Amino acid sequence: INLGTSVLIPEQYISDLTVRMALYRRLAELASREEIDSFGGELIDRFGPLPEEVEHLLKIVAIKALCRRANVGKFDAGPKGCLVSFRNNSFPNPAGLIDMISVQQARLKLRPDHRLVFAKTWDLPEERLEGAEKFLKKLAAVAEDNTQVV
Repeated sequence: INLGTSVLIPEQYISDLTVRMALYRRLAELASREEIDSFGGELIDRFGPLPEEVEHLLKIVAIKALCRRANVGKFDAGPKGCLVSFRNNSFPNPAGLIDMISVQQARLKLRPDHRLVFAKTWDLPEERLEGAEKFLKKLAAVAEDNTQVV
């Protein structure tokens, strides 16, 4: 996942390297939005308000979970939109993906190399994080639904 933003736990926020590494390990195991939000709350309780880098990190963890649900192997986003590569060049619900593309023809294209391109202006990293999460929620819903497009 590449969104062009800093995603880390700064040393100024948690100085103990062992604690930071343990928190990274815990983060890697989080799968649901509730777990991620709970983890963020715990960080605030233990260490104080979240720095921007940690907020971005928590959003990236949520985006990673959505990528798993949508069979996304690689996700790159920049100021002009995003490029999605699927694991093994396959999507769980091809008919739903085609429907999604047909509904959003102006912004969504499937390239011959099986990569999905979503054209959207996201100038700021925060916009990319929010936009990526919204887009991947829709894509995950399509992947998990064999009857209709969200």
